[in-house]
Amino acid sequence: MERQTTSWLHARLIAEAKAAHPHECCGLLLGRDGKVGEVRSCRNVHPEPARHFEIDPAALIAAHRAARAGGVEVIGYYHSHPVGLPEPSATDRAMAPGDGRLWAIVAGEAIGWWRNDKASISDGGFTRTCAPNSYGSGLSPERPLP
Repeated sequence: MERQTTSWLHARLIAEAKAAHPHECCGLLLGRDGKVGEVRSCRNVHPEPARHFEIDPAALIAAHRAARAGGVEVIGYYHSHPVGLPEPSATDRAMAPGDGRLWAIVAGEAIGWWRNDKASISDGGFTRTCAPNSYGSGLSPERPLP
């Protein structure tokens, strides 16, 4: 049975997508022990942000460095599909790193949860999964909820 997304997590991801529309939003899902405790919005640096996303490399590097220093871990990533479904696009499948992390894809009021694993033959490297457990309020000390 699928777990329900914690309300703050669902609300935060939907709000990020609406705020970025008509562009794709993107960011990091951070936490510990596979549980999401923080959503960190990142700048979409792709030259065509209405159709694609690329998480700002500086933000991604900073998050990994902080995790190595004992901070929260990068549990996964999120982005939106302003026009489309909450599932991996052909571009998502081609560009995904295959690192086994969680992906949340937001389309309208729906969120699709996926595990990215290039070894998987299911859906071109993505396997549908249930919403993660989460904790806390999701508030980043640097960035409060809008």
